[in-house]
This record gives sequence, structure tokens and C-alpha cells, in this order.
Amino acid sequence: MKRTEIRELAFQLLYSSQIQKEMKQQQVELFLQENKIENKKQVAYIKAVFNGVKKNRQEIVNLIASNLKEKWTMNRISKINLAILELAIFELIYSKIPYKVVINEAVELAKKYGEDSSKSFVNGVLASIVKEKNLSQEE
Repeated sequence: MKRTEIRELAFQLLYSSQIQKEMKQQQVELFLQENKIENKKQVAYIKAVFNGVKKNRQEIVNLIASNLKEKWTMNRISKINLAILELAIFELIYSKIPYKVVINEAVELAKKYGEDSSKSFVNGVLASIVKEKNLSQEE
């Protein structure tokens, strides 16, 4: 499985935790079993994303909230877009994946799973975070 496919699965796991309104370790194990993910690197990546987002959720949410345009609130963001942003911000800040890769992958997820406006919304929030955190120098 390619990194893009594993990233998509990590997004699906984060999205399911949004729906269930909780993040429990047993969700990860069940998710891995249901999707027949056994490759050690793939399992490690999905667990790292899930645990990293869980551990840093407040900082991630604060980053999203502080980079929304006027008149936008966290309550207005769809669960799909929120899960995409959580994954992307985790990769940007904690995994140090180049921002161009992260934004491109997040926009592709938004195109596939989100509404028509999702891709530009996700792109805008992430671009603002890259600028705020001065991540453009880490290419």
C-alpha cells in the first residue's frame, strides 16, 4: 500500500473518532483488523497519527481556530474537514513532512471526501498555518 493510501486510512480513523466523539486505543486496533493492515510500517504510521492527534488535539484545534477567516467558528467546520486538518497539521508540525506534500495530500482528501468548497477551505487554513509557523523554510 502506498503512503497516500495509508494516509487516507489514517484520515478515515480520525474521522470515525470525530463521529464517535472519543479517541480510544481499542478503536485503532479494531480499525487495523477491519482493514487488514498488518505491515509494521503502516501500522506504526496509523498509530503515530492517531496517538499524536489525540495527545496534541488541543494545540491542533487552537491552530485551526486561530487560522480561520472572519465569521468562521470551529462549529462550522464539517467533521470531514476537521479530520483532514487534524491529520495535515499533525504531519506538518509533529512529523516534519514537507508542507507542499502535506497540503497536496490534504487537498486531495478534501476533493475525494469533502464538499465542493472543502479543497479551498483546507488549502486556505493550511497555507495560513504554514505562513504563521514559518514552515516554508523546511522544504
